[in-house]
Formats: sequence, C-alpha cells, structure tokens
Amino acid sequence: MEVVKNAKPKLKLIENDPWLEPYSAAIEGRHQNVLSKELELTNGGKTTLSEFATGYLYFGLHRSRKGWTFREWAPNAKDIYLIGDFNDWQMRPEYRMKKVKRSNGIWEIELKPEAIKHGDLYKLKIIWEGGEGERIPSYANRVVQDEVTKIFSAQVWAPEKPYHFRKKVFRAKTDPLMIYECHVGMSQQEEKVGTYNEFRENVLPRVAADGYNCIQIMAIQEHPYYGSFGYHVSNFFAPSSRFGTPEELKELIDTAHRMGIAVIMDIVHSHAVKNENEGLGNFAGDPNQYFYSGGRREHPAWDSLCFDYGKNEVLHFLLSNCKYWMEEFRFDGFRFDGVTSMLYHSHGLGEAFCNYGDYYNGNQDDNAICYLTLANKLIHEVNSKAITIAEEVSGMPGLAAPVENGGYGFDYRMAMNVPDYWIKTIKEKVDEDWKPSSMFWEVTNRRADEKTISYAESHDQALVGDKTIIFRLIDADMYWHFKKGDENYMATRGIALHKMIRLLTATTINGGYLNFMGNEFGHPEWIDFPREGNGWSHKYARRQWDLVDNKELCYHYLGDFDKEMIHLIRGVRNFHKTEVVEIWHNDGDQVLAYKRGDLIFVFNFSPNRSYTDYGFLVPAGAYDVVLNSDSPAFGGFGLTDDSIRHFTNHDPLYKKVRKEWLKLYIPARSAMVLKKVKN
Repeated sequence: MEVVKNAKPKLKLIENDPWLEPYSAAIEGRHQNVLSKELELTNGGKTTLSEFATGYLYFGLHRSRKGWTFREWAPNAKDIYLIGDFNDWQMRPEYRMKKVKRSNGIWEIELKPEAIKHGDLYKLKIIWEGGEGERIPSYANRVVQDEVTKIFSAQVWAPEKPYHFRKKVFRAKTDPLMIYECHVGMSQQEEKVGTYNEFRENVLPRVAADGYNCIQIMAIQEHPYYGSFGYHVSNFFAPSSRFGTPEELKELIDTAHRMGIAVIMDIVHSHAVKNENEGLGNFAGDPNQYFYSGGRREHPAWDSLCFDYGKNEVLHFLLSNCKYWMEEFRFDGFRFDGVTSMLYHSHGLGEAFCNYGDYYNGNQDDNAICYLTLANKLIHEVNSKAITIAEEVSGMPGLAAPVENGGYGFDYRMAMNVPDYWIKTIKEKVDEDWKPSSMFWEVTNRRADEKTISYAESHDQALVGDKTIIFRLIDADMYWHFKKGDENYMATRGIALHKMIRLLTATTINGGYLNFMGNEFGHPEWIDFPREGNGWSHKYARRQWDLVDNKELCYHYLGDFDKEMIHLIRGVRNFHKTEVVEIWHNDGDQVLAYKRGDLIFVFNFSPNRSYTDYGFLVPAGAYDVVLNSDSPAFGGFGLTDDSIRHFTNHDPLYKKVRKEWLKLYIPARSAMVLKKVKN
C-alpha cells in the first residue's frame, strides 16, 4: 500500500465531527484565510495583533506635554478643519489639518496647549469633491447631545484627575459563568434615564447578593436613538454620555471587580447606524469608506449599514475598538451582537439551516468570518482570561471552538434555541402536553466541543411586541392576583412554572447561564423606550425594584428562588463540566430526573397529578433535599417535608451497578434538587 508522505493533519474540528469531512476544504480554506490575514496585518509575524490594534492611540485627539495632536483617516477628503467652541465653529487657518505624506488618506494637526481645553465641543468640517459636511471624528471618545438643539458633538475629554483603578488585577470566574444581562439607562425605578453611578450604587449590590458573577452591559457604545437599545451605534469609541462620564463608567467596572463580578460589554460590530452627521455613514463624501458597496451596504431588516470586513483599515478600526474597551475601561470581554448577520451574505434572513451544507454553500461572508476569528485571537492575546460570547442562531459549526482547531475562537455561543423552545411550548401546548423528553433534549442539544450560554429569556423576550415568560404564563392576572393571599390559579401556575423552567435551563448548562435584569423576579411589564408613539414616556423603560422588595407581593418568591438556585449552582466547582446524565423520563407521567455529580434533579410537570413513592435508580446512599420549588418560602404549597433524609432501597438486580431505588413524593408542578450525603 502506498503511504502518503507529509499528509497534512486534519483540523480537530473535523476530527471531532465526521459529518464535517465533506466540507473540510471550506473549513481548511477559512482557517488558512485567517492565518494569511494575520501575517499580513502583523508584518509577516514580526509584530502581534495587539500591537496592530492600537488605532485609538494614534487616531483621534491626544494631549501631550507639547500640546494636542489630532489625526483622522479620510482618504476621500480634499480638506479638513477642526471646528468647535474654541474657534466659534468657523474654518480658521490655524485649525486646518494636513494630509500625512505617503499615507492612505491620514490627516493630522498639532495644536498648542491653550488652543483647546477639556470640555470644549468640536467636530470636523470635511470638504470633498462636490460637497462638504460636519462630522464627528471616528475615534471620538466622548460624544454629547445638546439638550435644546438635540445636536451631537464630540467633546474634548482630558480631565486633570483621570480615574485610577483600585482593583489592579482581576480575573473573571467562569466555574461556571453566571451572567446578569443589564441596561444602565433602564436600571432605575424612576421614570428617567439611569446613570452609571446609580447602577453602581443600587444595582450592583443586588447582583452580588443574588450570586451572579458577571454582568453583561448593553448600550455602552454611543447611539443617537435611545430606543434602539444601543444597537444602532454611531460612535464606537465613546461610552454613552447619557448615562454619565467615562470616569463614572470606569468606577462602575472597578467596583464590580472589587465585588468579584466580571463585566462584559455587548459590542456591536455587526452593523452601524446610517446617520451621516453623527456616525460613519458618509464620512468624507465616501459612503463606502467603512462599509460594503452596492447591495451589500445596507442591512435589509435593520435599516443600518454593514461594515466592509475585507478592508484592512476597517479591520484596524474594529480590532482597535476591541482592545480599546479592554485597555481603557478594563472590560473583561464581549458579547458580540448579531453574529449570524455577519456570517452570511443573506444575514441569515429566510434561511432554515437544516443541514451542514447550509454552512458551506458559498453564501458565507469569508471576510466577516476572518474578522471574528482575528477579534477572538486579539482579545485573548490582550487578556488570556477574557470572555467572548457569540449571539448566533444558525448553529455554525466551530463558532465556539479554538482557532487552532479550525474554529472561530469564541469562548461561548448563545443557546438561542432554548428561549425559543420555551416560548413555543407556552404558546402552543396545553400543560398536559408538555413533554419532559422534548424539554431535556432541547436544553442539552449542543455541540459537544463548544460551550454555550443557556437562558430561558433575555432582553429580546421582554421588548414590546413580545412577552416575557411570566407574562405569557399569567398575563393580566399579574396586576390583580399577585398579592399574597389573593393568588388565583393562573398566578400559582405561573409562579410554579417560572421556577421550573429556570431551574431546568440553568442546571443543564455546559458553559454558563444568563438572566435579564428583573426577569429573575418576574418583572411584570415589557420594555418600551421613549418614542413618539408613547409620548416619549419612560414608564416602561425602567425596572420596578419595589415589587421584589415588597414582601406582601409574590415577586420576591421568584427572586428568592432564583437566588437560591444561583448559589446552589455556584456552590459546585466547575458545575458546568459535570456530566448531565438522564436518570428517567416518562412523558405520560410528565416526570423527568437527571443527575450531575452528587446532585439529582427531579421535575414533575403534570398540572394535576402528584406521585407517591415514585422511584428512580440512583447511586446507593442517602440524599437530602437542598432546593424545592414547592417550598412555601418560594410561593409553593409546602406539600413535602424537606427535613427528611431519603435513603435508597436495595434491589439485588442492580447490585452490580451499585444502584438502588430512590422513592419520592413528587407533588404536581414542582421540582426538587437532592444531594447525596457523603459517608
């Protein structure tokens, strides 16, 4: 037999999944594309990606002992002036920029120390062939809106006393990662825009007490329209000024770190706002400076613009953006928004993704795939313990696999199938038709070599036009029957299922778990940001913390259960790495049981049948109940005595496998967690 010499070894991504073998050429090609681009950007490997991604140290406005330096990339510009408070917004010769020789359209100006000062407002006046316009610099690190005119301007930001981080070294705890998704602006009780300081003072202590070890903050990058939830970004290097100053954001992050809480940012590199005056839409008379040309320029569903990931200058901009937030503000990582939209020319719209061929049929944006992979390499080069999460719905193989294995390098991918499943189940099935086999399959259906972030619902399910789980379960009765002693059937049903759905989702994780701010206690109302259609009201763009704090209402039951659930999971080191082993399911009885390590999880989803002496085969020994959704402390009926220790019953048939019968009373619509007693 002829031996093939020097055969190239397969990437582990393909080795681990034989079904990918037919697509090995595409997978290898994407991998090589990344390696080639990295060599190109790092001068043949003589520098690093981290050294490449330093655009924020070069471009934009910088103060030195000699004065000020400002630089901008604008290859289509014919002339550029710095205008602002300091020159009455006029094009003055002393503020005229010069094109840097032998550069690809870089402009520069040096100013004396007294030429501008901290707090001054400024913009660029750019003149191009056939037109001119005022623009906010692409690397502006502070952008503010005039309260009267509503006009956005860059602001000189160079405080005499910059913020100094008190927590010098911080490493995120990911054993497992328990994420509290939040939005600073709507995190307060009052009908207004919340601030970084209010969040730090009022919300962070709640997060810490509840046991979450990570916050995922939305809407940090500046966005002109508050109601976009932060997803139509105009100024990628500017933390939103509507919430406070950059120093206040730094203090928030520093305080979180001192509490042991990691801070990841919901970063938007999938698209950009169309705005020209505030954003990059037509920066210097060139609509394609940062964005694709032709039909690929605009996102058909989002009314936004799509970055041209094939341009090295755009890669420099976006990669520098990743590093900037980590270095300047000490974010511990990122949740990348809209990854599906980036991966496909179709943006994933109208595609079912039924088989592997759908991931390798030529409809993929290789430039975007290359960027995402490089971004992950860079982020982990800057901080080896950084966290990256992909919001991705198509199921692209390798997304959360290591780059060296042929993957794209994310640490986690969002398990977006899970919330969809729960909503579909609640909407379309009567309680008697809820099948534990289907539930268990859905919450454990994932690629073995990729970690996921599981969640029952995120902010997506709380927006106007959708409904949270609690509202789908209880609806209007939440307003009338959520006072203790006045609960009706809908309320008690909703309370029970809300706990069970979360417990099943959170305890089957293989990476981490996420909850959106307020949903842990069943926040009753949708999210609706101020807009013309609601009279610019903040009524539904806030969180009513007084509901969970009021012990006369039922909300605290859900909040208290969530707290105990999170502490239970975090009490087991590397909980997410323990094997999820199904013990039993019976769709007729609507009973499910599974184990992880020393913990056994038992669910009875039947709405009207309780079971006495219901038996499971488990490792022999004694078991204590450590969490019970039916406990009166969590709004349950208290039908079991959880102080009783449960002993297994010997069965000679199962002696060889060291298993015995654990027999339990399992009330209808309840779940319990038991822990094996160590000898």
